[in-house]
Amino acid sequence: MNPLAGRDILSITDLTKEEMEQVLDQAARFAQALAQGQRLDLLSGRILATLFYEPSTRTRLSFESAMHRLGGAVISVAQGRLSSSAAKGETVADAARVVAGYADVIVQRHPAIGSAQEAADAADVPVINAGDGAGEHPTQALLDLYTIRREKGRLDGLHVGLVGDLKYGRTVHSLARALAHWSVTMTFVAPPSLAMPAEITAALREQGCTVHETTDLRAAAQVCDVLYVTRIQKERFADPDEYRALRGSYVVDRALVEAAKPGITIMHPLPRVDEIARDVDPLPNAAYFRQAHNGVPVRMALLALVLDAVS
Repeated sequence: MNPLAGRDILSITDLTKEEMEQVLDQAARFAQALAQGQRLDLLSGRILATLFYEPSTRTRLSFESAMHRLGGAVISVAQGRLSSSAAKGETVADAARVVAGYADVIVQRHPAIGSAQEAADAADVPVINAGDGAGEHPTQALLDLYTIRREKGRLDGLHVGLVGDLKYGRTVHSLARALAHWSVTMTFVAPPSLAMPAEITAALREQGCTVHETTDLRAAAQVCDVLYVTRIQKERFADPDEYRALRGSYVVDRALVEAAKPGITIMHPLPRVDEIARDVDPLPNAAYFRQAHNGVPVRMALLALVLDAVS
C-alpha cells in the first residue's frame, strides 16, 4: 500500500514519521540502482511541470533530473514572474489550473507563503511545494533527513545545530519540524533578530523535543553531531542596512571545525555566501555537496510515490 499516491506535498507536517521513512528508504533503493547503472523507466509517459517564480538551481534541476532518471518528461517555467503569464497578472491558482492540464504532477516555488496551498486547491494533479517564501521547503527537509541518516547512520540520538537565518529560513523551519519525529536534541544558533520563530520553538517543546537557543556558535559546535548552516538571506530583508549589519554573523571555518566535536558533520542547503569558508571544503566533515547530490534520489522517490509507480 502506498499512502502517498496522488497526494500533495505542501508541508513537512503533511507527512507522518512512517511516510517520511518510506521516502528515505525508497530514495536509498534508487541511489543504489543509480550507482549500479540501472535504467529506470517507472515514469515513462508521465510529465512533470516545474513552475518556479523564484530563482533556483539545485531544487529545480534535481527535480528535473529525478524525472528524467525515472524515464519521464519535463516541461518547465523558470523565472516565472518574468517569463510566464504571471507578468500579465495571472494568479497562482489560474496558472496551476491550466498547467494541470499539461502535466501529471506540478512542482512549484513561489515567494509568497501559502502559494503552494493556493496552487494545490486549484489543480487536479499532485502539487509539490518547492518553497513558498519564508514558509516551508518540505522536499529539502526530506533530503536533509536522508543526508543526516546517510552520514551518521541514524537519526535517533543525535544533537543537531541549526545556524544562521532561522527567522526567514524555510529550510530550517521544515527540518526542525521533521526532526521532531525522532529522539533528537536541537540547538538553534542565531542573532536575536533572526531567531527561530517562537511558535515553531514552542511547538517543538510541546512535542517533547529538547531545544536550546544560543548566539554562541563555537560552543554549539563542541556539542553537536551535525551543524546545519544557512546563509543570511538578502532577499528576505526589506531594509538593506539590516541585512548588511547581520551578514557574516557566523562563519564556519577550518579552525572552528577542528575545535568542534570530533566527527561533526557540516551541512548547508546552498547556495552559500561567506558563512562556510572554502578551507572547510576538503574536510571529510563537509557534507554539503553530497547533500545537494542527494536531492536526486530523494526527489525520485517522491515523484515515484506521489505518482504511484512504486509500492
